[in-house]
Amino acid sequence: MKKKHEILKVERVQTGVRMEKRLLKVLKGLAEYHDLTLGDLIEGIVLHAFEGKSPFSAQTLKLIAELKKIYKLDLDASASHRMVE
Repeated sequence: MKKKHEILKVERVQTGVRMEKRLLKVLKGLAEYHDLTLGDLIEGIVLHAFEGKSPFSAQTLKLIAELKKIYKLDLDASASHRMVE
């Protein structure tokens, strides 16, 4: 079993992921607030989601709500399979 704070060597690749503009702004703001790269933030979110865990504390959820207001992001999880350009 891996130790909780053990350094893990990984191979990262560059990707050209397309995403809703306001959602990206919220993610960038969240990454900046936590002094993370956008890629590190997304990796953390996905790894938590793969285990059925929430990646966000109550305090971070409040920050996300504020960022959503700032960037006028009115989408929620129900929009995930209904968006078109």
